[in-house]
Amino acid sequence: MTTTCGALPRPAPVTAPPARLVLKPDGHSRGLLDGAWWPRSRDLLRELPALTDALDRVWGRITRIAVNPEYWPVIPRKVPVNGHVVKVGWFTPEIDPHKLLLLSYGTGRWDLLVVPPETGAVSAACLMAAASDYDGPPLTASALIAAAGAGRAASTADRPLDPDEAWEYEGGTCVPSAAVPAQAAEVSRLIIGM
Repeated sequence: MTTTCGALPRPAPVTAPPARLVLKPDGHSRGLLDGAWWPRSRDLLRELPALTDALDRVWGRITRIAVNPEYWPVIPRKVPVNGHVVKVGWFTPEIDPHKLLLLSYGTGRWDLLVVPPETGAVSAACLMAAASDYDGPPLTASALIAAAGAGRAASTADRPLDPDEAWEYEGGTCVPSAAVPAQAAEVSRLIIGM
């Protein structure tokens, strides 16, 4: 019996889908939110690497992330992201339950609306557009989520979109809500994974 020695083939790295992320355009007033993130699950260890990797290229290396633990069952203390580690912390009263706080050493702080993972595609697109609006919504993250829910029932199941919904999701206008500001004509600076 002959055995061939050699290097075993390396498995291809598993790549996570890109983060579903929309950021406010450059040069505009900051407002309460800098954009929105729509995670695919409530697993921060699985979701944060793709988000942080995308933001590292735009905002500089993200070094810390803070969340409110209300909607996250497990909060890891550290998350590995492409050659560096991001520290994760939680604060109950200081951070809105629907917001994610990101810090980059030497470059700043950013606040993202966290669209609940179970939100339907059309509702998520409208929330993300409102959070990355020209001047930013004059609402907190939780107030924006509540206003969107009051304006129309959020779909909890992703179903095939009818032609009108597909048009809205692909860049048409969202059904307006009195509490959610009208969308600006300017396009957001970054849209990933939509």
